Amino acid sequence: MSSRLLALSAFQLGLALDHTPAWEEFQASYGKRYSTPDGEAGRKQIFTANVDFIAEENAKGHSYVLSINKFADMTHEEFVAERLGYQMPAASALYEGAPFLGNHSWNGEALPSSVDWSSKGAVTPIKDQGQCGSCWTFSGTGALEGAYQIASKSLVSLSEQQVVDCDHGFLPPTLGCGGGSVSAAFKYARANALCSEASYPYEAKNGKCRSSGCTKAWAQGRVSGYKGLAPVARLIPASLQSMMSAVAQQPVSVALEADQKVFHFYKSGVVTGACGQMPDHAVLVVGYGTDASLGDYWKVKNSWGADWGEAGYVRITRGSAPVGRGECAILNSPSYPVISMSLDEVVV
Repeated sequence: MSSRLLALSAFQLGLALDHTPAWEEFQASYGKRYSTPDGEAGRKQIFTANVDFIAEENAKGHSYVLSINKFADMTHEEFVAERLGYQMPAASALYEGAPFLGNHSWNGEALPSSVDWSSKGAVTPIKDQGQCGSCWTFSGTGALEGAYQIASKSLVSLSEQQVVDCDHGFLPPTLGCGGGSVSAAFKYARANALCSEASYPYEAKNGKCRSSGCTKAWAQGRVSGYKGLAPVARLIPASLQSMMSAVAQQPVSVALEADQKVFHFYKSGVVTGACGQMPDHAVLVVGYGTDASLGDYWKVKNSWGADWGEAGYVRITRGSAPVGRGECAILNSPSYPVISMSLDEVVV
C-alpha cells in the first residue's frame, strides 16, 4: 500500500464525503480487479461501509487500531467463510490424534517476563493460507517447526500443502481446505515423513497427495505425541501460568475465536474485549510480553500474510477474561508437539 493511503488515518477516511480516492488507491495497492462494472460498484459499496466502520471504531480509543487492508472489499461474512477453518473435535475425540502425552503444568518455576521465539530464530516467515480453511495445518506445522528448531538449532519450513492433500479423516476431523484440528496435524506428522515447503509448495486448494516425490525435511516417527495445557480441554481451560510456562519452552498451537471484525481489520495494538469464546481459527503463540501502554499480551503468529496486522502477527491481551478461557478463548485448548529425533536421521 502506498505511503499516501497509509498516511491517512481510518478516521479521516471515514469522515470523507467521497471515498473514491481511497477506493482507487485500495484497488491499485492490492491489484484488485472486478469482472463487471456492477461487480465493482457492489465492492465499492462494501468498501465504503467498511471504511466507515473502521473510522467509528478507531474513534473510540481502543487498545488496538483497525485499518484498511486487503480484505476491505469483503463483507464480514465472506471474510469469515474464507479465512477460518478450525474444527474442534467432539469431546469423545479430543485425544484421537497423535498420542496424548499428558498435560503441561506450571510447577512453580520462575517465569521469564517476556518471550519471543520469532526473534530467537524458531519461527518461519509469515505464510498465507489464502482462500482455504487450512489454518489448522499452519498452526500445526508452525509448532513442529519451532520444536525442531529448538531441538536442532536448524529452522526448516514444512509443507502445509502436504497435510492439506494427504491427511483426511473424521476423528479428529481433517478436511483440507474444509477445516481440521491441530492434533490431527500432529498425528499425521508422527505417521509420515514431512516434506519441505520448497519441494511441496502451498497452493491454497485441495489436491492429490504428492508426498512421495518431495524432499523430506523430517523422517517418519520423529513426533512422539503432543501435550495439552488445559486440564479438560473445552471444559477446564489452561491456567495463565501453565500457558506462560509452555510458551517459554516452545511455540504453542492454540485455537481462538476470530470471527469478529477486530480480526477482519486489525492493524496494530493489543486486542482486548473484542472477541468471543467459541474457537474457530487455529494460530500459533510464539511469545508473550508487556506493552508499557497497553499491558500484558500474547504474541500470536497468524496465517493471513505479512500485510495483515503487525507484519502478520497479532497481540492479544494476557490479562483476565471471561470464565478463565483467556481473551478470544486462547486458553481453551492449547497444545504442543513433543519430538524425539536423532539429528543424523533428519534430512534437511
